[in-house]
Amino acid sequence: MDEIKNMGAAALGQIHCLTIIGQIEGHQTLPEDTKSTKYEHVLPLLAAIEETPEIKGLLILLNTVGGDVEAGLAIAEVIAGMRKPTVSLVLGGGHSIGVPLAVAAKRSLIAPSAAMTIHPVRVNGVVIGVPQTYAYFARIQERILGFVTAHSRITRSDYLRLMNKTDELANDVGSVIHGKDAVRLGLIDDLGTLSDALDWLHGEISGQ
Repeated sequence: MDEIKNMGAAALGQIHCLTIIGQIEGHQTLPEDTKSTKYEHVLPLLAAIEETPEIKGLLILLNTVGGDVEAGLAIAEVIAGMRKPTVSLVLGGGHSIGVPLAVAAKRSLIAPSAAMTIHPVRVNGVVIGVPQTYAYFARIQERILGFVTAHSRITRSDYLRLMNKTDELANDVGSVIHGKDAVRLGLIDDLGTLSDALDWLHGEISGQ
């Protein structure tokens, strides 16, 4: 207990923890029994964190299963634009839009047992097969691809290869990338746990 008291103000009480779990809910409201993160709640919270002097760093815990791509990308863009130290930790899984959310932080970690799913942008249900529809999804996909490659060390060719694999996911296109492989490919900075994420944040705070 005395050791905790002696850690000082820089070590305690200055980190905000944000959890982004389930589906990212955007302009369409999800059913009440669906675990979701509402982006209209997260965006003003991120702005408040950035403008609150007492908060020195942000820890983002991620366990996502997809959701509204535009909403998820909006959250990622705000995180990437923050001046304060930010670290993301992928727990369990990061599905689809969870990838740009993970790499948006200044430091990204993934738990050794976690995995990330990479696949092309799509929607559930019937889509009218007109050229404008395909062009729209292609533009969204290019924005995600550009964001991920700009905020991580993965190459464009590797990301496209993983996204378009046809022999790994049943009845789907894409890849499941486990922790060590995500680091090896440069998608995530390092393997880590909660203590590793907090240690990095404390180091950044004390160095300011």
